Amino acid sequence: MGRWDGLNRRKFPRVNYPCLVVIRGSEESEDVLLTHTENMGVGGVCLILKKDIKMFSEIELELDLLDLGDHIKCKGKIVWNVQRKSDEEKKPLFYDIGVEFEDIDKDEKKRLEEIVERLVRINQEKNSPL
Repeated sequence: MGRWDGLNRRKFPRVNYPCLVVIRGSEESEDVLLTHTENMGVGGVCLILKKDIKMFSEIELELDLLDLGDHIKCKGKIVWNVQRKSDEEKKPLFYDIGVEFEDIDKDEKKRLEEIVERLVRINQEKNSPL
């Protein structure tokens, strides 16, 4: 089974689209964290962090989609977190953190939809038999 075989079971399809993300205001700390996405969809993102964030914490997100548009600013809620496995003793164990978008502007959501739809279409074309 491939990594993205579950695509059609999701409420919102996810695509690999690396972008920069600033996180503010988790319940555990007022730190500002800079990270990037593992994947994203219209409903949320998977982030890669060096530290865990408590489930159901509410955070503020700022996403730089690297498309020359303004950064997307919205609220989010941590809906899952998984510590990655590592065979290397000296590297930190990273966390994949699932964030559901909340309170996102409808124009920004439309922008995300267009990016996700374009990437899904490109992936389908690449993987379709000739």
